[in-house]
Amino acid sequence: YWDGTVPEKNNLDNYDKQVIKKLKKFPDNIGNSIEKFRFREALAELMNLARLGNKYLADTEPWKLKKTNESRTKTIMNISIQIAAALAILSEPFMPFTSSKLKNILKIKNVNWNDAKDFIIIGNHKINSATHLFEKIEDEKIDSQLEKLKF
Repeated sequence: YWDGTVPEKNNLDNYDKQVIKKLKKFPDNIGNSIEKFRFREALAELMNLARLGNKYLADTEPWKLKKTNESRTKTIMNISIQIAAALAILSEPFMPFTSSKLKNILKIKNVNWNDAKDFIIIGNHKINSATHLFEKIEDEKIDSQLEKLKF
């Protein structure tokens, strides 16, 4: 939608406000876990952030609303982009190359950890075309690598 231009968010409903409130907690939760060397816990929190985004999209179904409520769809897409930006920032310690790819797609630069708490991508921001963040690994390649590990 909107040719890669991030739409302005409009009126927020209660669900939007709940999601935004949860989103703001992830940098501190993940950061505190990393500082305590609890890397699994930090990674689990990062996965919870991804789940929050997936659930938000599944619950709000913007693909169904586009024709009937464009204003609401814009808000959903704006908030979803903010979640993606937070993922781009907060995934860096675990997946630096994937984080870099996502930042490139979103066209965000010079961001720091605490930026993930805020709406850093404003309306009318132009993003790049999406690409796959991960490569599909075919069974043959897995088998080949497993064969190499055998003695």
